[in-house]
Order: sequence, then C-alpha cells, then structure tokens
Amino acid sequence: MKDLRIVFMGTPDFAVTILKKLIEDKYNVVGVITAPDKPAGRGRKLNQSAVKKYALTQDLPILQPTNLKSEDFLAELKALNADLQIVVAFRMLPTVVWKMPKEGTFNLHASLLPEYRGAAPINWAIINGETKTGVTTFFIDDKIDTGEIILKSEIEIKEDEIVGELHDRLMYLGADLVTKTVDLISSGEVKTTKQPELEKKAAPKLFPHNCKVDWTKPVSEIYNHIRGLNPYPAAWTNIKNGENEISAKIYGVDKEFSDHNLKVGTIVTSKKELKVAVKDGYLIINEIKLSGKKMLDIPSLLNGYTFEKDAIML
Repeated sequence: MKDLRIVFMGTPDFAVTILKKLIEDKYNVVGVITAPDKPAGRGRKLNQSAVKKYALTQDLPILQPTNLKSEDFLAELKALNADLQIVVAFRMLPTVVWKMPKEGTFNLHASLLPEYRGAAPINWAIINGETKTGVTTFFIDDKIDTGEIILKSEIEIKEDEIVGELHDRLMYLGADLVTKTVDLISSGEVKTTKQPELEKKAAPKLFPHNCKVDWTKPVSEIYNHIRGLNPYPAAWTNIKNGENEISAKIYGVDKEFSDHNLKVGTIVTSKKELKVAVKDGYLIINEIKLSGKKMLDIPSLLNGYTFEKDAIML
C-alpha cells in the first residue's frame, strides 16, 4: 500500500509535521517542492523554508521553483515520476502541475470545507467564535479550496484557545488524515464528495486592517479577535496616552461583563491590572507589546510605564 511515488509540496512548520509523518511511516516520498530561499534579517542572509530544512536532514530531492510554469521546473518535476502529489500550505498550482500524477494531487486544508476556504482558516474560525473546526483533504481543481472532498476530521475549539494552540492540534490531526488519505488512494477505494459551489464563511488573508482591534464591538467579539491572532500576526491597536500616541500588539486577554459609564476604549489600571472599557464590560489585557518594546505581562509593564487618567485605546 505504501509503494506510491509521492511528491510533497509545502513551506511552513505546519507542512513539516505532515512530511515528517510520511517519512517516519515509510511512505515513498521521492521529492519535495518548497519555496525559494529568501533573504531575511539585517544581514539579508538567505533563509531556508522549514520544509527545506527538514528535507535536507532526510536527503530528499528538493526543487525550489520561482515559476511553477517554467519548462525547466516542469521537466524536473516530471522526472520524479510521481504517482501522487500532496500539497500542504503551498502556492496555487497551475493545471499542468496538479494534473501531472496519475493518481492526482490532493491538498490538506485546515478547516471543515466548504467552510473557511482561503489563506487563514485557523485564525478566522477563532475570530468568528466557532466551537468546532477540523482538517479536510481534497483533490485540487482549478479554483482555490473547491475540489472534491476525500476525508474530514473534526475537533472542538476550546473557549480560551489561542490560534497558536489550535494550529498545533490541527497540524497533528492533519498528519494523521493525510496518511489515511494516501492509504485510501493507494488501495483504490477512495470515494469523493463534491463541494457546494457557494462559499459560506471565508478565510481571507490577514492584513494590518483586519488585525486592528475595533473597540466598539462587544467584549466577546474583541476577545475572539485577539485570541484568533495570538501569537501571529497579533491584534493591534493605537493608544493615546496624554500627548503621545503609540501602537501596541495585544496577546493574552480575558473578558469581564459589567455595566459602566466609561467611554469605549478608556484604559483603566491598578497596580497589577490593565483593562479597556467596551460597551458591555471590559477587556482585560494580560500581555502587551508596546511599539519598539518587548512583550510584557501587565505587572511588569506597569512597573515602568504610566497611563494617564484620560488614556484611551483607539
């Protein structure tokens, strides 16, 4: 059952866990496709993708195309003679690539499709207050995350779970689902389910504008928004403190429901607590990173930083 020649395509840590599971379970991975090395840091030193770093430790053939339609890349890919391609957190593939193997190309997506098609499904599931999510394998077609579904696996989202924690749980769940999917395909017993064309809830890419905290929203929505971006890319806000205005990233939070007469965004502090007034209570901030500073818990921050009486989050 594990004789299929597999080409694996992926880039970040999430994909490494799936590739590692395939290697450790003795699947026949004959090549890895990942992103080109990119300059990073002050020295602009070339940085390898997480998948490349792992593939090198396993002596796997590695291709790093800048153009997925280039004749040279297509010739190298064809030479790997793959029966099956597996895609995890990679780029959109041209038709000539995903149609190449005889058994097709399938993708692992971190949502219960057709919900949360797009670039940031784990984040948006938490941001939108979902209580469950999961992973889906599907055969790639010519659109994004719309192909026929092979398998799904579901888990609950904990009420206080942050996206970093959920990411890791889905990563391991996904690794198991990928190997089950390969086994189905290799046995010739795979059956697929067509997705409905209409998109229900989307998972668009995260940009600064949709990571900014909207303090006019109910406390539960703000709480979900912040934990859905913790630790990356992190929710942010502007703070007006006296004559100064700075930006800050917010990490650990709690919520408090109560009545008050304070203006939305008003900062309330004590010796060890910082909370922000919203329309139905307070958002309690436990960890924050002021612009140009390191992340601190609130007692540490308040030990060296003072908020004026009229300080407000904008």
